Amino acid sequence: MNNHHETPEEKRERLRQEELKKNPTGALKDGFDRTENGNLDLVAGLGWKGTGILIVVLIVGYVLYKLFF
Repeated sequence: MNNHHETPEEKRERLRQEELKKNPTGALKDGFDRTENGNLDLVAGLGWKGTGILIVVLIVGYVLYKLFF
C-alpha cells in the first residue's frame, strides 16, 4: 500500500472500511447509537448545493401545504 500519498480523509475512510469488514455488527450498533443521540447525518454528505436544494424543497413544501390546507 502506498500510504505516503494518502490524505487524512482517505486514511480515515480506509480504516473505517477495514473496521466494517472485521466487525459488521458494530456498524449496526453505531447506527442505533446515533439515532438514540439524535445525530441523523442528513446534511453531512450533501455539500452546500445539496443542502441548499433540501432547504428550498422544504420551504416550497411548507408553502404548498399552507396554500392547500
